[in-house]
Amino acid sequence: MAFANSLLSSSSSPSQIPHGSKDFNSTPLIISPHERSAFTFSPIRNKFSELGIGVIGSSRKKNILYASVNDLNASASSTSLKSEQDADSVPMPVVLIDQDSDSDATIVQLSFGDRLGALIDTMNALKHLGLDVAKGTVLTDGPVKQTKFFITRLDTGRKVEDPDMLERIRLTIINNLLKYHPESSERLAMGEAFGIKAPEKKLDVDITTHVHVKEDGPKRSLLCIETADRPGLLVEIIKIIADVNIDVESAEIDTEGLVAKDKFHVSYRGAALTSSLSQVLVNCLRYYLRRPETDIDSY
Repeated sequence: MAFANSLLSSSSSPSQIPHGSKDFNSTPLIISPHERSAFTFSPIRNKFSELGIGVIGSSRKKNILYASVNDLNASASSTSLKSEQDADSVPMPVVLIDQDSDSDATIVQLSFGDRLGALIDTMNALKHLGLDVAKGTVLTDGPVKQTKFFITRLDTGRKVEDPDMLERIRLTIINNLLKYHPESSERLAMGEAFGIKAPEKKLDVDITTHVHVKEDGPKRSLLCIETADRPGLLVEIIKIIADVNIDVESAEIDTEGLVAKDKFHVSYRGAALTSSLSQVLVNCLRYYLRRPETDIDSY
């Protein structure tokens, strides 16, 4: 399947115990309060050159705690308050698309702390893309619940190889997160335009973008990209790689909150990239990804 067709189709006063209290007779202890956040494109060998495209902010007033069972009550209250604050914090949403682990299916792994339910609506939304979706394992890693899907195309029964469709899968999942878990908007790049609350943390694309190529045997190299996430990013990356006439054999597309962390196994004419070709690829990707408003044909 040629990538060309695929791409073109496409964050008071001290408190006191009343005098004469029968519960305590100890001397008050004065304590100052503390101040306190792979696509295995079944080996694709198409010609890419044909693409052409406690602790709360408090006052300075002192609290008087008596060396007694009151200390235990204060500690318990602080622990309870901390638990409530942890429960209120928004977990990191993670969408991982793995094209490397299974030769027959695209694996999608989704997590959002422990807040995800059965994800029936997400599965139905993916099926509307012409996909067959089977829910796999649900793993718990501490406070994080990870749900895994196995996805194939309805028309062929094979894994998804089209990068444009892979991007649609990613954006569909993120869109459902925003719809059914609107609090996730402050931790997702798409929350800026479509969420109830835009991310407070703004990423500097120049600082966030990192691109490098590693050796991965004599026949392929490993391209690692980390940059600020945005819609259409995957297709843009694939096109840049294609324009340098480099083949993508497999990939892992990882969206962690506001950041995209992608890995691609790449080769040139069946061999690993030379150091000079690796540098050309890195320079092209850095130039474009750090300046997304630049015309892609201008680099």
